[in-house]
Amino acid sequence: MDYSNFDNDSKKLKEPNKDLQSVFVGKTADQWMQEASLRKIPSMLFSEFWFEGEICILFADSNVGKTPLAIVIGLSIATGEPRPGFKMEAKKQMVLFFDFELSDKMFEKRYSDNYHDHYKFGNNFIRIELNPETIPEKDVSNQILNSIEFEVKKYNSKIIIIDNGTYLNHSHEKSQDALPLMKKLKKLGKKLGLSIMILFHVPKRNLANPITRNDLAGSKMLINFCDSSFSIGESTKDDKIRYLKQIKARNSGMIYGPENVITCEIEKTSNFLDFKFVDFSIELEHLQTITIKEINKIKEDAYQLADKKFSARAIALKLGRSHVTISNWLKKRIQQ
Repeated sequence: MDYSNFDNDSKKLKEPNKDLQSVFVGKTADQWMQEASLRKIPSMLFSEFWFEGEICILFADSNVGKTPLAIVIGLSIATGEPRPGFKMEAKKQMVLFFDFELSDKMFEKRYSDNYHDHYKFGNNFIRIELNPETIPEKDVSNQILNSIEFEVKKYNSKIIIIDNGTYLNHSHEKSQDALPLMKKLKKLGKKLGLSIMILFHVPKRNLANPITRNDLAGSKMLINFCDSSFSIGESTKDDKIRYLKQIKARNSGMIYGPENVITCEIEKTSNFLDFKFVDFSIELEHLQTITIKEINKIKEDAYQLADKKFSARAIALKLGRSHVTISNWLKKRIQQ
């Protein structure tokens, strides 16, 4: 045993240096449990994709529908009305939507009938954009985060949606730069009791491949430090069809994985750009048809994983395929 921190005579723990301060808080596990039990159970904000108190990352390619979906989610919370096909348990409350993507005129076009008959969002949905006259040349990221805190306190809101994360850290694709960003967001969220959704663009995807956490640039740090994450995939069935796939969850199981994605449709109805629930499906149905050569390569990968004692379901999740298909391949291999 190492007694370097004990007094030689009494073998008692030395008094810590009073000048030192610890960054930790230590309590018995029972104390933590008791204190946690006094706080309310987090409510769903958008089905199992996003719960109260979480930092949630929504990522997808450009022009796939991140902003329309985020606005649909925010509006649901602001009105206290869950969208058809989705669950929302939280009470009606103020939502701050930080829009770094659209100008006010672009926003007007999306939520009007050709610039007439504007959609009415109500007083609980606050859209916020940058004031170009106040943006500093240096330390932009910290200034924006400080301003987000100011707006949160001004409106007394606990729900914020940031579209998109690039404006908080222009080099988020580098993992070493993503870590400080996530630390700052976590600190802000915990300090003010916030639920934060942050949108991120991803590089152009191969539509033949299933969505994975690796599609998010800087994914190792961003995914590790967020609480939940999901993505929007394009469907090859129709240019209006999208699907939602869960990538990470802490307050629920992985409900919406490759074998149970949510199919949606983007539709402009009069003065509202909607993101409508359609049904449930498997991700494979939305991917581009692959060649015989590509299928054989996937089979070979499945066989190698099976030889390493992976289950059919584990192989299916790893390769982004239906576990029924994988099981059939393995059975046929045994019969050959």
